[in-house]
Amino acid sequence: MKAIHAGLALLLATAAAAPPIAARVIGMNVPAPSLTPDRVRAVLPRAQQAAWLAYLDRSEKQMRADRASLVAELKPGQTPPPPPTAVGGGDYNMPLDKPAAWYAGPEARTIAEGIVSFQTPAGGWSKNQDRSRPPRLPGQRYANDAETMDPNRWNFDAPADRFWTFVGTLDNDATIQEMRFLTKVIEQFPGREGDRYRASFVKGVQYLLNAQYPNGGWPQIWPLEGGFHDGITFNDNAVAHAAMMLRDVHAQPVYRFVPGPLRQQAAKAVTKAIDVILAAQYRIDGVPTGWPQQVDALTLAPISARNYEPRSIASGETTDVLMFLMDQPNPSPAVRRAIDAGVAWLKARAVTGYAWAKVSPAEGRKLFPRAGAGPLWSRNYDLVTQKPIFGDKDQRIHDDVNDISIGRRNGYNWWVTQPARVIARYDRQG
Repeated sequence: MKAIHAGLALLLATAAAAPPIAARVIGMNVPAPSLTPDRVRAVLPRAQQAAWLAYLDRSEKQMRADRASLVAELKPGQTPPPPPTAVGGGDYNMPLDKPAAWYAGPEARTIAEGIVSFQTPAGGWSKNQDRSRPPRLPGQRYANDAETMDPNRWNFDAPADRFWTFVGTLDNDATIQEMRFLTKVIEQFPGREGDRYRASFVKGVQYLLNAQYPNGGWPQIWPLEGGFHDGITFNDNAVAHAAMMLRDVHAQPVYRFVPGPLRQQAAKAVTKAIDVILAAQYRIDGVPTGWPQQVDALTLAPISARNYEPRSIASGETTDVLMFLMDQPNPSPAVRRAIDAGVAWLKARAVTGYAWAKVSPAEGRKLFPRAGAGPLWSRNYDLVTQKPIFGDKDQRIHDDVNDISIGRRNGYNWWVTQPARVIARYDRQG
């Protein structure tokens, strides 16, 4: 798996990864386009348009059904309950590492009941919610309240509707984590007592199948909300985790309760996901490198996300995608070539002799020389120069992390270490 195309070797040799000597602003971030019928008609050949237009129609109808479900739960004139309280990301309230017997106990049942109650009519879940809290009340929103978010459209992350956002998402491992937890509980209740959880899981499978784009990718949010959320999302390992969930649905005996036709659809969905992953690997003069955080659903071109997340090749997302591809049984030659190129690109980007650490309480983290430190990788790399780039909330793109605002510098992990894991695995496997 270690053969490297001569063109790739030349590219890697000429694209140094060392931090810049003089800091400067090198550009401005631009917002990602939404997926719309007009864009489908303008971008795609006529033969491909029908599937995408049907997808958009299905998304819009599901959005209306999701919204209507809350109204139907309330009596005329009744005031809806407050939305659920947001909590930090993470899986601490849906643990997957407890002893098997724990998932038959009262604590796990409480979490499972909360999961079922907050499942949207579409079949997905929102993010950043404590599932150990009481179940959803009639008319209560499925997602956390975002009414305090800046509605200014200058902010790329501003939702179209602050009172309805992330109602069904793969962000922060949402939906997948709920389905994995339900699996643990389902294993402890093979009889009628587990019917409620099995039905919820099957609905989650349908959600993943419905949310998958015709080309095999997944958006961050479904039904669609617009902006960068419509992009095929490698960030937070969304595409890979959805594909792995469907792979397991097809292959693992624990999921035999899922209807046969859905299991077959799951297998086909995984194949499509791998196809779009290979197609989205970023190429320079035809030479494959790594993967962006997200790509346009129609063109597969890299797109931006939040104000400070510019179009780029992303080391963390490349690591996650490579780990997924290396997990594939009997990988095709195309998969093996993608792995070889992606690992070679990461190896060439490694920076040693620098640390990304707190320098003082006032300034927080900075990148600075430290003998023996590293390897480190920048979170984002320029699409042309392959140099590290760093965004700020004012949409400016910098070439030195120490040059961005203190708040943004300390609010994001700009230099990372996780590529070392996939490189070590690749070298072990030979």
